[in-house]
Amino acid sequence: MEQTKRKNGILSRLYRLGPKRHWLLLISSLLVLLHLLTRSNYPLNRTLSEHFVRPVHRFLSQLNARVPFSVAEVLIGLAALAVLVYIIRFLILLVFRKERFLRVYITLITLFCFAMSVYAGFCLLWGVYYYGDDFAARSGLDAQPVSVQDLSAVTAYFADRCNEYSDQVPRNAKGAYIGDRQAILDRSPELYEQIQNVYPCLEGPPLRTKAVFFSRVMSYVDFTGFFFPFTAEANVNTDFPPSLFASTVAHEQAHQRGVAKEQEANFVAVIASLENGDPDYCYSSSLLAYIHLSNALYSVDRAAWQRVYRCLKPEILTDLQLNRSYWKQFETPVQTVSNAVYENFLYSYDQDLGLKSYGACVDLLVNYYIDKAYGH
Repeated sequence: MEQTKRKNGILSRLYRLGPKRHWLLLISSLLVLLHLLTRSNYPLNRTLSEHFVRPVHRFLSQLNARVPFSVAEVLIGLAALAVLVYIIRFLILLVFRKERFLRVYITLITLFCFAMSVYAGFCLLWGVYYYGDDFAARSGLDAQPVSVQDLSAVTAYFADRCNEYSDQVPRNAKGAYIGDRQAILDRSPELYEQIQNVYPCLEGPPLRTKAVFFSRVMSYVDFTGFFFPFTAEANVNTDFPPSLFASTVAHEQAHQRGVAKEQEANFVAVIASLENGDPDYCYSSSLLAYIHLSNALYSVDRAAWQRVYRCLKPEILTDLQLNRSYWKQFETPVQTVSNAVYENFLYSYDQDLGLKSYGACVDLLVNYYIDKAYGH
């Protein structure tokens, strides 16, 4: 009895150290648990996606569009700084103050409470998308399995598009693409005007994608862009070679319009850019499509891949080499850990292909462009 009273006394004291933290942790944990338990409830997730998340994102995106810089980057930076300061303060107090066990407990519960609150918000404002209607369902498109012959034909089609648009974009004396990133961002609000008429599920306000100030940091963790569900902003890295910059803008805007899955966002980026007709976006998206298609073709028919590859203009090969060289310098343990974390994130949302899910856009591309590839 006395031991039980002692335990209850300790628990009561711990609770009194931070009652608000404990309640917030409990509520956040319950929200996460509710999300995990209702993942198989398609009608609920579809309703939440269409009638809650998308309206909230529309409001937030238009609100934050009034700010010229990335609100997401500021919030992430402030959060990281606050956590660092909090940990340093904890270490100092741990040395100079008594009751170290209690201080360790309250510090851990605070950090865990913060993490769970953020994750609960993420589940609500993004996670439900994975279990409602995806773009294929909303658009009526289907990613049927494709033959090697069709894959080869569509890969050749996009190699031709790369060659075509390569002559319409600015290049330096060495033949490398030198598109104006600022101008590309300035034109980003009009990017989805045409494609949303074809697929109303992509409808959304004309918004400008935002450049990330600390883009070099993003490169170290292997990110070219990100959509931040808490501010509904599309954010892009401005440090990597510009040949794939415009397609990255289009990709992040696809997320902003409710396309959650990475493979679908890549596909939507391609069709939106080509429908828009802007040379910078057309070249970049054609190059993005070619990269995914040629990687798939290389794995199943090396000879066919070689035939298509030889058709590329030297300028395109220059852009591909610049892109490879840039990312090679970031092949560090930091990037490896970042990729592992992101792959586990994809697995946690039933994206069974992990990082390979980016290659799944190949089926969508082949099915969508097969008639054009055969000249129909």
